[in-house]
Amino acid sequence: MQVGVFIPINNNGWLISENAPQYMPSFDLNKEIAQRAEKYGMDFLLSMIKLRGFGGKTQFWEYGLESFTLMAGLAAVTEKIKIFATCPTLIIPPAFAARMCNTIDSISHGRFGLNLITGWQPPEYTQMGLWPGDEHFRNRYDVLDEYARILRELWKTGRSDFNGQYYQMDDCLVRPQPQADMKIICAGSSDAGLAFSAKWADYAFCLGKGVNTPTAFAFNNDRLAQFTAETGRDVSVFVLVMVIAAETDEEAMAKWQSYNDGVDVDAIAWLADQGAKDTVNSDTNVRQLAAPEGAVNINMGTLVGSYESVAHMLDEMAQVPNTGGVLLTFDDFLEGVEAFGTRIQPLMKSRPAMP
Repeated sequence: MQVGVFIPINNNGWLISENAPQYMPSFDLNKEIAQRAEKYGMDFLLSMIKLRGFGGKTQFWEYGLESFTLMAGLAAVTEKIKIFATCPTLIIPPAFAARMCNTIDSISHGRFGLNLITGWQPPEYTQMGLWPGDEHFRNRYDVLDEYARILRELWKTGRSDFNGQYYQMDDCLVRPQPQADMKIICAGSSDAGLAFSAKWADYAFCLGKGVNTPTAFAFNNDRLAQFTAETGRDVSVFVLVMVIAAETDEEAMAKWQSYNDGVDVDAIAWLADQGAKDTVNSDTNVRQLAAPEGAVNINMGTLVGSYESVAHMLDEMAQVPNTGGVLLTFDDFLEGVEAFGTRIQPLMKSRPAMP
């Protein structure tokens, strides 16, 4: 099973709580996380892109770096670990995105890939006059389909004359082409999102569910399999999960309870309000993110326990058919990556032993 780190490109990571570690994003912080992850043989790094946060007392995600430039910097200070940036497709034209990817492919010597998102939170884009209107909730994967087609053409041939409903290329040239096969990620969990992944992506990311219910995501693997049966492509599921670990189960659970006790209710209210803007789709991962019952960790699957307990639960996840790996977040990223490398990974049966 592959293991990646969802690096903290925005402030405070993934816990919307006054009691969670409070920190600002920086290149130096993410560089240290990246180099520790590489040291312990972790497989990849992924950064999201968030253009406006949720406010509240913690000013959650109000401070953020930019994904392409951050990952270009990390590509230059790492040697083996794979690097994925996230592309806000409503802002960056596909040909320009292709050229940025080719550049980071050169920096990383073939270790780079791209996460494609449609955009779901209007204030991220209305603040710049770039929200296309609420019709976007209905047609966003049609737009992304054309976007991915152009990327694949440019990466394969260096040229595109694609003429679609949303994008028109006129003898578009983007060269040099990448030296390695450029991998695409998509995190859409709606039927439209999974259909897109089955057609264009190499990896489909999904949210884990619940606390200490490691295999609760398996239904998404089954749903994806229905779509890949139609496309005939091999697409693996990678599960986004938070790890809160300590020496004992009781110590880890006490931390988890403290985070819940300090929940930033105003930030969560903003998230819930934004999640409700899409009245077209009822099966998106945004609905799960914004569900009020567990939004302190944005409702992602969470493994809480001793290092041994967490290792066992990760091994359970690896046994679910068509699970390619996990994308980990931590309550404290520096301590979390260190603990994973030295205390959790050595106990896992689904990970190779470090030399």
